Amino acid sequence: MATKDYGGSLLTCCVLLLALFAGGESFAPTSKENCTYAVTIETTCTKGASTSNNISLRFGDTNSNGVLVKHLNSKHIRRVDPLEPQVLDDVPRKPFQACVVDQFQVKGLCVDSPICYLYLKLAGTDDWRPGFAQVHVMEGSHSHLSSDYFYFRRYLPRRAWHGLDACDKEVTPFGIKQNRKVFVKKQGKHMSLP
Repeated sequence: MATKDYGGSLLTCCVLLLALFAGGESFAPTSKENCTYAVTIETTCTKGASTSNNISLRFGDTNSNGVLVKHLNSKHIRRVDPLEPQVLDDVPRKPFQACVVDQFQVKGLCVDSPICYLYLKLAGTDDWRPGFAQVHVMEGSHSHLSSDYFYFRRYLPRRAWHGLDACDKEVTPFGIKQNRKVFVKKQGKHMSLP
């Protein structure tokens, strides 16, 4: 009875795998690149419109490229005043005060198409009334994918995603129908349901 040489086969396989890895080939999935976003949010001038509670943000495009920011307050970079020149100082300021436009810097997956949905979530006990929100893609090659303005102008419900979705539009005899995005937790993951 002849014996088979398994050692030679194993050595050949190892050499082939080593040659693949040395040549730059990899079996690891390619990761998408990250982009930097400037998020601008206005708080209205209505009495009691400001908040000191935590705000979360979710935005994305039609191709399910979404960015989730759980603590937007910590990403605050400056107040924006379109009527007066910008004053540069080192005084830390609280975001989401009445009659103020704040800007935040966020990093996340790059979008492939224009940003068409944006949701905000208020966690806490006080009220907050945002006016508008806009997301601007900072990378030059992707800047045309920035969002339009998303208008709120109402107090946000607490502990629930509230926002606008202009991604899925369907024209009906009764006007434009838009599918709502509902975010639920299922086994530790966030899902979008039509």
